[in-house]
Amino acid sequence: MRWDNLADNPAKTTKDGDGALFAADAVTTRTFDTPEFRGITFHEVRARSIVNRVPGASRMPFEWTVNPYRGCSHACVYCFARKTHSYLDLDTGLGFDSQIVVKINAPELVRRELASSRWHGAHIAMGTNVDCYQRAEGRYRLMPGILTALHDHANPFSILTKGTLILRDLELLRQAAEVTEVGVSVSVGFIDPELWRTVEPGTPSPERRLDVVRTLSEHGIGCGVLMAPVIPFLGDRPDQLRATVRAIAAAGATSVTPLVLHLRPGAREWFMEWLGLHHPELVGRYERLYADGAYAPTWYQRRVTRHVHELATEYGIGPSHRKTPRALPRGGGPQPPLDGSAPSRLTLL
Repeated sequence: MRWDNLADNPAKTTKDGDGALFAADAVTTRTFDTPEFRGITFHEVRARSIVNRVPGASRMPFEWTVNPYRGCSHACVYCFARKTHSYLDLDTGLGFDSQIVVKINAPELVRRELASSRWHGAHIAMGTNVDCYQRAEGRYRLMPGILTALHDHANPFSILTKGTLILRDLELLRQAAEVTEVGVSVSVGFIDPELWRTVEPGTPSPERRLDVVRTLSEHGIGCGVLMAPVIPFLGDRPDQLRATVRAIAAAGATSVTPLVLHLRPGAREWFMEWLGLHHPELVGRYERLYADGAYAPTWYQRRVTRHVHELATEYGIGPSHRKTPRALPRGGGPQPPLDGSAPSRLTLL
């Protein structure tokens, strides 16, 4: 995928036939001299589509996504989405953290695509690539329009976020939940403040994220926690897992779903560089643990999952489970697919 493929008007080709990376008629580049955006460059594009099908080979338990941003100022060193920046010929390290692509027409595209006769009301997952409530959302305000379109079409959706900005849209979420199935999950892999500051430097603290869970619950919006990532040798000790699950339970989470760190190409190189600087003694252990690919061995994943589920039961919460989607109002909203399949809720949430 090239930069020009994101634009309404594809970039002009160069003499050698390659698409221009930054077409003057497709991209507007901006910087803002404010503390929260200092050092960040925003590339505003008018996307050609926004509701995207997940590749068939993906392990994700959902089929459709909406991603209004590319790149993420949360700067999580382990983020699996880093590789996507290379598709635009952008750097997957610091560039991913500071070169943010903003699809400024995302709300109008969502509304248009949901209104299409080809759309059958399938579940849409948001925040599964980069966070739709990262800092840029505070300025561009794309999510209110997206949520309003989903509400108006009674289209089921879910949101995964590390951002506290989701509370700005609490009323929109509440209204949507009255007409369709809405799933919200907050990502909190650990509560260790030192680990947070080094691996997730651009995110709100774990405590503030758990406040989001608490606030949503108090307003009648059930919120699960994706306990991700559980970081081997840094956040997986029994006492660390217990403290995290206890805090998640105290926040009123409806579910907790553990997910062990995975290191895909693009993220792996960046994470291992970080590990070599901060924990050089662990480099060899990681090379052995992830010798067979992006995922930790099955036995390790099962051990962590079993322990977290046991703790969740002890503290009165259970693992995330699939729910039956809420029926759409009669006479309104999209109809189910003709093959009889129904949209399903994101199992990670």
